[in-house]
Amino acid sequence: MPSEPYEVDIEALVRPDIVEMESHLPGDSLEVASRRLGFEPEEIIKLDANENPFGCSVRVQELLASFDAYHRYPDTLMTGLRSRLEAYTGIRRERILLTNGVSELADLVMRVLLKPGDEVIICPPTVQFYRFYANLAGAQVVEVPRNSSTFEVQVEHVLAAVSERTKLVVIGSPNNPTGNLISPLEVVKLLKTGVVVLVDESFYEFAGNSVANLVTEFENLVVARSFSHWAGLAGMRVAYGLFSQEILKHVWKLRAVYKLDAAQQLAIEAVLDDPRYYETVIGWIKNERGRLFRQLRKLNFLQPYPSNANFVLCKVVRGDAFKIKKRLERQGIFVRYLNLPGLPEYLRISVGRAEDTDALMRCLFAMAEEL
Repeated sequence: MPSEPYEVDIEALVRPDIVEMESHLPGDSLEVASRRLGFEPEEIIKLDANENPFGCSVRVQELLASFDAYHRYPDTLMTGLRSRLEAYTGIRRERILLTNGVSELADLVMRVLLKPGDEVIICPPTVQFYRFYANLAGAQVVEVPRNSSTFEVQVEHVLAAVSERTKLVVIGSPNNPTGNLISPLEVVKLLKTGVVVLVDESFYEFAGNSVANLVTEFENLVVARSFSHWAGLAGMRVAYGLFSQEILKHVWKLRAVYKLDAAQQLAIEAVLDDPRYYETVIGWIKNERGRLFRQLRKLNFLQPYPSNANFVLCKVVRGDAFKIKKRLERQGIFVRYLNLPGLPEYLRISVGRAEDTDALMRCLFAMAEEL
């Protein structure tokens, strides 16, 4: 006779704030989505995740394929790799930490700084994981919305929101999903409040505008960078942070011993060894971004916004944003539908290859005749 299952009230054991937290489940993978829609994966035009459509360089692929020491543990301190990043960024290696994505870097910074009752200021619309990790640390998120027409950070409003409970301000520059920058002078104003400012520069290479040089001047600045978008390493989840040494010495305490594996470290080295390829690819993407923006402006139902990243935000001024996304999906074209507070009828379109833009615009112009 089978015994009765032993029941435990697991929810009673889980932290109450985790029980109440909403789930953040990813959408279908490319393979699953292609099967659902009846396409081959290579037929999908994927403009929904800000990936580099040209991929990583051949040098990266060759180095990963030829490496013969995957059975050895990687260098946990990554001293040589941080020296390479010192040459790339101009910031000393003692101030550099590598992580599995910018989201992990934000998580580490927040766990070092925050305790229940502390406040984190974010400026929506922006990426959701800032809020997620702040909540995970038990902090309260204070929202200071961006300008509703230009999506610029309203720095004076942020300054007014800083209180004795404020520990951290998080700003994306270029911001995802709006694509705009914050000026160094405005960042300095925030730094002079004494709170820690985390500037997420995940899309820096497409903008060329940075506040990284301020890291050596202000001990309360952290700059986050990513290899996902410009270097074609989204599948490897590699990022790094530029810190003051006072903050970084505490972040090191929370970092797992073997954080980046051997393949991730090799891939970064190969990227940094191939600057000509990446300069060329970034130039292609920036040129195509301009062409995509100009083409989108010709439509009478979308209002595109200028962008310093590898995507263009569009307001749907006629029609239904979700329905437009689904119609494109049925044609094998994926764009991002943004159902966020402050962005109820918006689409974010990643910059693809020239032929991707052409296919997208054929579909959108066909829709324009029906809307």
